[in-house]
Amino acid sequence: MENKKIQNPLHQYRDEGYEKQLQKAPGIQEEMKPVPDCGEKTYKGSDKLKGRKALITGGDSGIGRAAAIAFAREGADIAVNYLPSEQKDAESLLELLEKEGKKVILIPGDLKDENFCKELIEKANKELGGLDVLALVAGKQVAQEKIEDITTEQLEATFKTNVFSLFWIVKAALPYLPAGATIVTTSSIQAFQPSPTLVDYASTKSAIVAFTRALAKQLASKGIRVNSVAPGPIWTALQVSGGQPQDKLPEFGQDTPLKRAGQPAELAATYVLLASEDSSYTTAEVYGITGGNHTT
Repeated sequence: MENKKIQNPLHQYRDEGYEKQLQKAPGIQEEMKPVPDCGEKTYKGSDKLKGRKALITGGDSGIGRAAAIAFAREGADIAVNYLPSEQKDAESLLELLEKEGKKVILIPGDLKDENFCKELIEKANKELGGLDVLALVAGKQVAQEKIEDITTEQLEATFKTNVFSLFWIVKAALPYLPAGATIVTTSSIQAFQPSPTLVDYASTKSAIVAFTRALAKQLASKGIRVNSVAPGPIWTALQVSGGQPQDKLPEFGQDTPLKRAGQPAELAATYVLLASEDSSYTTAEVYGITGGNHTT
C-alpha cells in the first residue's frame, strides 16, 4: 500500500486571503468565493458513530455542515437545523448525503424562539427514533467598530442565538438523552482573545465556555459528557455576512501562526472525537482549533 504523503499545514488548505464580498445575513455558502471546504470530497468515515442519533444546529453550511458530513459518514443518523433562508445550502447537503445512503432530516427554524427549540428536539427525537448527540454549532456574529453601534436588537439576537438557545435545547433534550450521550458546544478563540469589533459575540462565546464546563459537571453523574470546540478564524458564510469588516477579508486568518484561515473540514474530526466513545474520559474541556492562537 502506498503511504499517504505528509502535508505541510501552512499550505494544506488555501493559504491566500479572500476578496471582499458582502452577503445579507446569514449568508449562503454556495455563493461565496471561494466556497468553503466542508470535507465533501475528503472526509472518510470509519463507523465511529455507527447507530448514533445526532442533532446538528447550523448544519447547512460552514462548521456545522462539516460536522454533519462527518457524523453521517461515521454512521450516525442526523437531523440538521438551519434558518429557513439557508434552505439552498441545506438542500445541497441533503442531496450529497442521501446519494451516499445516509439518513438526514432537515428541520428549518429560528433558534431565537424558545418554543421552536422545544419543537426542534421533539421532531429530531421522533424522526430519528432517539437522540444521543447534540452538536450545537449555530451562531450569530456581527462586527461593530464601536459599542455604541451595538443595538439592543443586535445584542438580544446574538445572545438568544448563541447562548439562550443552548439552555432551551439542552433542557428540552435531557429527558431523551441516555447515559453515554454527548453534547458538543461551539465556543471560539474570541472567548480567550477577543477582537475589539466583536464585543457582544466574544461575550457570548465566553458564556458558552462557562456553560459547557458547569453543565459537564452537573451531567457527569448521568453519564452524559459535555465539551466544546473553539474555532479560530474559519472561512464560513458568517464572515461575509457581517461577521468581519469587509476590509479585513483580504488578510483574514493570515495573522495566525499558521498564516492562513482554517477551513470547516479541519474541525470535523474534533466534533467526531467529542461525540464518540473515543473521548470517553473527556468532559468539561474546550478544544481550540485556532491556527496557533492558543486558548489558554
